Amino acid sequence: MHMTTVGLACVLLLATATTAAQDKTAKKIYCWDENGHKVCGDALPADAADAARTEISARTGMTVRSVDRAPTAEERAAAAEAGRQATREAEAEAAAKRRDLAMVESYATEADLRRAYGERITLVEESLKTSRLGLVNLRASLLSLLRQAADLELQSKPVRKALADNIQRQHGDLLRQQAILEQQVHDRASLGSDLEQALERYRALKSPEGASTGRS
Repeated sequence: MHMTTVGLACVLLLATATTAAQDKTAKKIYCWDENGHKVCGDALPADAADAARTEISARTGMTVRSVDRAPTAEERAAAAEAGRQATREAEAEAAAKRRDLAMVESYATEADLRRAYGERITLVEESLKTSRLGLVNLRASLLSLLRQAADLELQSKPVRKALADNIQRQHGDLLRQQAILEQQVHDRASLGSDLEQALERYRALKSPEGASTGRS
């Protein structure tokens, strides 16, 4: 069967009309803010690609979609840091749960847990004694060196470089030992509250509900 010339023309006309209708349907109007003023156009310029905009159907006049502005470099960096922080917090929480489960598996009774903390407290207190004694010795040594330097200055004699260097070194050692002692004092003070918190978690995990949660 051969299509007549008139039939072919009708088909072409219909196809052209359909394509035109589809083009009109697909065509959009873009509206965005530019220097505080609303600007609209049938094409989006490159300098507005990152701006917040509304896309409107040219056929119906209805909003097709709204696009938020692209985040700035600072906002992207802040979002990335927030994501990393959330990951760190999730990992810390998971690690805490693993430690609690290990605690329950390691100590059969509360008495065992208390005994373990008692051993830790004893070790910290022994370290405190050692640190305090070392601090006394360092302070006495530094005072001796300072007296030597003061005697030389009173005699209008120069302070030898070796002596001055030794004073500086001893002073640095003294400051480091003081920092160590402060940390040890803090550790000892926190052990009591740590024990109470550990006992609370231990009891919760040892309870039937806690044991069920730990296994799930």
